[in-house]
Amino acid sequence: MCDTFVALRNATYDGSVIFGKNSDREPNEAHELVFIPHATHDAGSEVTCTYINVLQVSETHAVLLSKPFWIWGAEMGANEKGVVIGNEAVFTKVPYDKTPGLIGMDFLRLALERASSAEEALQVMIDLLETYGQGGNCGFTHQMYYHNGFLIADRESAWVFETAGKHWAAEKVRDVRSISNVISIGANFDRASTDLVSHAISKGWCTDESDFDFSRCYSDLIYTKFGAGQHRSCRTGELLHENLGKIDVSLAFQILRDHGPEADPQWNPGKSLLGAEVCMHASFGPVRGSQTTGSMVSHLAKEGDTHWLTGTAAPCTSVFKPVWFDSGLPDMGPSPTGTYDDATMWWRHENLHREILRDYAVRITAVQKERDELEQDFLNRIGRQQTPLSGDAKRELTQFSFEASDQAESQWLEAVRSQKIENRRPFFHHLAWKNADKAAKRP
Repeated sequence: MCDTFVALRNATYDGSVIFGKNSDREPNEAHELVFIPHATHDAGSEVTCTYINVLQVSETHAVLLSKPFWIWGAEMGANEKGVVIGNEAVFTKVPYDKTPGLIGMDFLRLALERASSAEEALQVMIDLLETYGQGGNCGFTHQMYYHNGFLIADRESAWVFETAGKHWAAEKVRDVRSISNVISIGANFDRASTDLVSHAISKGWCTDESDFDFSRCYSDLIYTKFGAGQHRSCRTGELLHENLGKIDVSLAFQILRDHGPEADPQWNPGKSLLGAEVCMHASFGPVRGSQTTGSMVSHLAKEGDTHWLTGTAAPCTSVFKPVWFDSGLPDMGPSPTGTYDDATMWWRHENLHREILRDYAVRITAVQKERDELEQDFLNRIGRQQTPLSGDAKRELTQFSFEASDQAESQWLEAVRSQKIENRRPFFHHLAWKNADKAAKRP
């Protein structure tokens, strides 16, 4: 389960494009930040994706990825040309191909490596879908099969691309747009596969072309409902529309941290066995198995792009840190896995995150103010510059932001652990996280 949104230049405070995404995966499915440089490749060579090989292109762009550690592709990422993409699981009436093939995260990375604009990325994914189809398990410890939706953006435009097997539709974004775990394109779209409507008619999902609606005709209603994608996309859309013309990076952080309109100072992520919010917290039950494991905000501006990444789970407990293509990534320790390792940034943060969950309403207050101040300091350091930052200055600021965040989280962990637990969390929420810790061998 995930959420992705974009605000185009006519909707933002400074005339930039702002893109944001939460990646929701299993609680122990560590996210990894990866930078892959520009490369050239021999004619006829192949690239090994998560499950299969596909024909490689002669030249691939540098890419910055936020990805589940075990998958070749990524849930979200950017390339050196200013293209950003996020993907979403969508549940459809078209049977899922369980044969290992290209999965949605692979489409995303391949498009970033090969495209110089949002429209080019859309075409890359269309070509890959029509050539290879999509299929294969996308779950970490549990088998999970689904089709995919994507939000693709560059400094000028954005597209929504949603699929059901080899059937697809694409919609050009006009100002703001959000997607989630639901087919969101309805009767109006800008491009579509040639058989999109005729297939629906042949299946009896609609009577004729005038009766066609992609979402209504192709959605699997049960999985779509319990995935709560409609609820979350409505919430992100509401927050975007309320702030048209005022959307900035700080607001994007807030949207990804949103726990819903009814969240108050006593809000607790373990109270319900149903439902999920944009900032998703796993709990007990078949529809509470997902957790936001990584978050990204991209600020795409004519003078240059800045990508803000947590590299850690639960954005409400994490710090967004600035990264540029000419800054690279700092040392974050060994690549994380599904087993606890204090040497890795992702798992080190989990100590803080999971301690806060023991009494969320009380313990989150030890983090929020300093978290926001730290991010504002990073923003101020960028904004104070009279001229564009040099590559060396970007590297120094990225290094500083990761080190400062790690140090702050260490201090917050001590402060949180010193707090007496006032509100015992619900038993089943406690049990779910106890089992997650046991599976990860977290002490």
